[in-house]
This record gives sequence, C-alpha cells and structure tokens, in this order.
Amino acid sequence: MSELASKKCVPCKGGVPPLKGEALQALQKQVEGWDVVEEHHLFKAFKFPDFRKALDFVNRVGEIAEQEGHHPVITLTWGKVEIKVYTHKINGLTESDFILAAKIDTISK
Repeated sequence: MSELASKKCVPCKGGVPPLKGEALQALQKQVEGWDVVEEHHLFKAFKFPDFRKALDFVNRVGEIAEQEGHHPVITLTWGKVEIKVYTHKINGLTESDFILAAKIDTISK
C-alpha cells in the first residue's frame, strides 16, 4: 500500500488555495496512471472484460468514497469506468484527492 493510501481524506472547509505546479507534480508521482488535467482534477480510466466487473468496481469505489467522505465523478459504461476526482469546495485539487486516487488504486489490481 502506498503512503498516500494509508492516509485519511480531510474534509475541505474552503478558503484554501488549490494545489498548483510542483506540489501537484510531487503528488502525481505517487498515483500511477492518474492524469492531472489542467491543474484542476485527476482522471483515470479503468478497463474491464464486461459490464458486471465494471459495476462491481464502481460499487467498491463507492464504498471507499463513503468511508472517506470524498466523492468522485464516476462514469460507467460496458467494460470501462472513468473516474474524475477534485475538491468541489475549492474547484481544484488538494492532497485528499490524491489520497482517494491511491485508495481506489488498491482495489483496481
């Protein structure tokens, strides 16, 4: 388990600036396969052999999201799940977004 995956998401109360530049790059190196898009959100697509396995994955992601109190945008189609993560309160990225991504990766293997 990565260091990030062992941390807990911290609720954002707003009033903090989103991460930018080098801070984002350092965290991105810890979540393999996740793209930082326009310094605004994380994105990753997961492939599955059928709809059922994709749906099972979505349900497991949902459980993590509930436990962490941090909810991603999830798109489910046949054999594919796309996940977009960002902190809605500040309309950008915080460490908690990377923590959630790392936790999702623990169930995607």
